[in-house]
Amino acid sequence: MLGEGLWEEGKDAEDMWLKMATCVRKVVSVVFSVSRGGKQVGKDTWWWNDEVQRAIIEKKECFKRLHLDKSAANIESYNLAKRVAERAVSVAKGKAYDDLYQRLATKEGEKDIYRMARIRERKTRDINQIK
Repeated sequence: MLGEGLWEEGKDAEDMWLKMATCVRKVVSVVFSVSRGGKQVGKDTWWWNDEVQRAIIEKKECFKRLHLDKSAANIESYNLAKRVAERAVSVAKGKAYDDLYQRLATKEGEKDIYRMARIRERKTRDINQIK
């Protein structure tokens, strides 16, 4: 921070504080780098198939192009890719849940119900809580 420059005594405390804060932010961002924030929440993707993955990848690529150049063509292509991805997700999720409900009607399905209940209970446990 000393190499960045000394804070000169100014006329106003606000001005000195602004110079000091700017210098500290600049040095900290260079030394420690900047992160984007909190931990990513894991998405529930057990029902994804190849079509959904292709649609999501296409949507992400369109978003990257839109971020670089906000032209009307990029906006339209992103909106179209977003609608296609939503449709693919909806269809795949519907099929997966239909299959799940059909399987739950069988004897093996009863075991799956208890297995899913145990998994759900484990996910909601508070790790920091000690009994």
